[in-house]
Amino acid sequence: MGYWDYDYYTPAQPKKVRNGIKLEGKKIGATWWSQRWISTLDSFGWSNRLERGRRYARSGQVTNIKISSGVVTAGVQGTRPKPYQVTIQIKPFSDQQWKNIIQRMSTQALYVATLLSGDMPSDIENVFSAVRVSLFPLSKKDLKNECSCPDDANPCKHIAAVYYVLGEEFDRNPFMIFHLRGRSKPQFLGELRSVRGDMASDPEKPEKKQKEHRGKQQDSPKPFHRQEIVEHSDSETCVDRFWKLGEKFSSFSVSIQPPVVPIALLKRLGPPTFWRGCSLDFYGEMERIYKKIQEDAMQVAYETDGEQLKKKKQGDNPEISVKQ
Repeated sequence: MGYWDYDYYTPAQPKKVRNGIKLEGKKIGATWWSQRWISTLDSFGWSNRLERGRRYARSGQVTNIKISSGVVTAGVQGTRPKPYQVTIQIKPFSDQQWKNIIQRMSTQALYVATLLSGDMPSDIENVFSAVRVSLFPLSKKDLKNECSCPDDANPCKHIAAVYYVLGEEFDRNPFMIFHLRGRSKPQFLGELRSVRGDMASDPEKPEKKQKEHRGKQQDSPKPFHRQEIVEHSDSETCVDRFWKLGEKFSSFSVSIQPPVVPIALLKRLGPPTFWRGCSLDFYGEMERIYKKIQEDAMQVAYETDGEQLKKKKQGDNPEISVKQ
């Protein structure tokens, strides 16, 4: 029986960590952007190394992690008494690149609203591609990994564990991806407010852009649309029942809930620049207006004389009944 027979050789187990950073979710990569992060790393041919690192991340071997512009540092407990020190570097975008990115995002309110709700727009990579950068690394050359462990493999299991913990951090806060690329959440929102304020202070800017767009449309040839031939073979038989409600429609109901935090999105975006110098409190005025709109909308929706709306405010949960 040889020396390396499994009866005589047992791989060393890492030392257990008290209060280590464990992956909380059952599925690694709960959101599309963290899945994109992991799948990108996997595409570099790191599948086996990532698998070993995932076990480390699951057992909480990562002792600490710090994310800053272009650099991630972490401690990972291995078999030795002291945790290994891991460093992951990725090139942040330049100030000019971020300026171009934010300029494009400022024209799409949906991008900002989605990010502030803790989500990442599914087509946000198009914004970065438009300014010739990539939000996620394109190749393993875009990442520089270092670990103080004696393993020659790169990435080793300690680096891979940090990659997984980083992916889960992206799940919780999509702004951390921006932070890694050179813009923290306060910086990003501050610059975005500034750009939106400039646009608000010059009302002709949107009109100029629209005129330019219309001019380009006039110069370009009109697309040819193939005429579709639609057959309505059943039109005569269904005309009598077209406006009738189906059997299941009577069970349809909608519940309207007031927001947990009033004007949450406006509070995050901050007062617009055109409000500066106004004696009225921006948040107070907006909350008063939004509350009035909310009450009127609920009054119309529930079609009551106010009794159901009163119950709604007291905590009941009436449903909108659909009249046939």
